[in-house]
Amino acid sequence: MRNIFFTLFISFLIFISCDNQNIKDYNFIIIYVDDMGYGDVGSYGHPTIKTPNLDMMSYEGQKWTQFYSASSVCTPSRAALMTGRLPIRNGMIGEKYRVLYENSDYGIPESEITIAEKLKEQNYKTAAVGKWHLGHKQKYLPLNNGFDYYYGIPYSNDMNAINGVSCCPGNNYWPQYKENPINSNNYNVPLIENNDIIERPVDQTTITKRFSEKVVEKIKEMKDDKFFIYLSHSMPHIPIYASDDFIGKSKAGLYGDVIEEIDHGVGIIMNELRKINLDKNTIVVFSSDNGPWLPFKTHGGSAGLLREGKGMTWEGGQRVPGIFWGADIKPGVIDQIGSTMDLLPTIVDFTNSESISDRVIDGVSIKQTLLNHSPSERDKIIFYREREVYAIRYGKYKAHFIIKGAYNYPTGSNEKIVLDTPLLFNLDEDPSEKHNIAEKYPEKVEEIKLIAQNHINSFNPPKSLLESRNSEKF
Repeated sequence: MRNIFFTLFISFLIFISCDNQNIKDYNFIIIYVDDMGYGDVGSYGHPTIKTPNLDMMSYEGQKWTQFYSASSVCTPSRAALMTGRLPIRNGMIGEKYRVLYENSDYGIPESEITIAEKLKEQNYKTAAVGKWHLGHKQKYLPLNNGFDYYYGIPYSNDMNAINGVSCCPGNNYWPQYKENPINSNNYNVPLIENNDIIERPVDQTTITKRFSEKVVEKIKEMKDDKFFIYLSHSMPHIPIYASDDFIGKSKAGLYGDVIEEIDHGVGIIMNELRKINLDKNTIVVFSSDNGPWLPFKTHGGSAGLLREGKGMTWEGGQRVPGIFWGADIKPGVIDQIGSTMDLLPTIVDFTNSESISDRVIDGVSIKQTLLNHSPSERDKIIFYREREVYAIRYGKYKAHFIIKGAYNYPTGSNEKIVLDTPLLFNLDEDPSEKHNIAEKYPEKVEEIKLIAQNHINSFNPPKSLLESRNSEKF
């Protein structure tokens, strides 16, 4: 009898040990692109841009059809992904200035806990490759936010314009592009390795290729350790460029060339993981920081059937591709609501790390949805613009309290309109937000208004860290 109990006890210990080992051995790669629309990927419906690797990720893994960034512009969406928190909670969302610039004074607060910092508690090796946009000063760069290595640009690829030539709407992008479509020297953007500038201005025609190749290099280097790699492409944010291997290859013009080069990079990363047998314990996530920059027309991408794009709180501004691949992820199309803020708590869950309990975390773990399609705990998305709640999605319904265009797109829509009666849409039946049903369901409008009010009353937001700028550019 004693031997039977001893054998059962040993078997139990082995089971627990193996289970913990499986939990701790996951690697994570987040691929985050800039301004890619919901409709820019083949598996999300684009008819001419070829994305075979992203399509394979969607087929072999999970494609989420209702996945959201936390903002419709760069800096706040990146802060939310890194911290699992609405950027209104840590000052990383602004009113006058909606993103950080090359002369901004501040960046992500030191007190915030990033995905990388959380994984360092579990002895992960960490690397950030690509666009950061959470502060250009050294104390805000990746090496001071949990990353062992950094290779990338500190802000958007259109910043630090030389001679005041900017690509932003209203600043002569098209004449500039037609004059010299392959010249990226109009922007004095630095390429940084760790904390040192190694190239300035960075050659943007090869930047997508170099970012993807750098990730493969880091995978090879860290393959014997647990690792987390954050690949944040600076494309397809305007101005757009592609390398010689991809220029003129897409049916969808230069924008298609850019997307197809990003897709190629995804493919070489997936192939490297397969080659060294890490695909079974590495989770790869692909998403975008916000929707497409529509004023740039064929250079601005597509939100597919969704309404509007970057800068706005319509669906096209924040509903983005969300693809999960690798490890033990159960394949399928997921029509539950998800958010980039869910990545931090999900990774914490996968690694059996201690949950963050000293502050509000707005993300929820979607681990069980990834593993077995269990229902997610997320039932709402709060849409902030500047520092106000513009809209809320609750279940299948979405109410808009304030509406406003972006970058004078559509033309004449820059006026902020506070609605006396909110607009209401059933996103299951009407994802394009065409048919206002507020009169039919006034009780649903009131329910969502109460959710908004309770959220606003639940905390006092810190001041914005995006407003302070000086005259000295980095």
